[in-house]
Amino acid sequence: MSVAAVVPVPELESDPKAAVRENEKKWGKPLMDAGWTCIPSTIILRQQALGLDPVDMNIVLVIAAHWWKANQLAFPSKKLIADTIGKDPTTVRRRLAKLEKDGMIERILRPQPGGRHNSNEYRLTGLIAGAEPLAKEEIAKRAEGKTYRKARAVKKGRGLVPVVKP
Repeated sequence: MSVAAVVPVPELESDPKAAVRENEKKWGKPLMDAGWTCIPSTIILRQQALGLDPVDMNIVLVIAAHWWKANQLAFPSKKLIADTIGKDPTTVRRRLAKLEKDGMIERILRPQPGGRHNSNEYRLTGLIAGAEPLAKEEIAKRAEGKTYRKARAVKKGRGLVPVVKP
């Protein structure tokens, strides 16, 4: 099965505000104002290569939607995750345990006085580390494609030094 390439738009990469405005054009201002989550395309498009099924992917998306700052981990409750994705909390617990066993996520307990715990914090470093080589493959493919297109343009007589008329 082929994976569609995602082509970066240079002007959006260098101007975060332009990227938000462009997303507002796509999704509409109310949806963007209500909150949005940045997910690397590699994780979405290569979820099978990462060993994520649709339930796992939904769990990752809910965790990511609650991870607002790099230095502050997400801590959605299992019940919130279950309610969000329409699964039983027991299923979510099992899937979180599997994701942790597979090294995709790390669960961090948040004890509180009296022996109880707040909802776990979740770290996605394993998922990120697993996706990074796939992202590098995609970057290399893009570079190859760019080199190929440039060479082809020169071969067809385009891309040569432009003739400037006086």
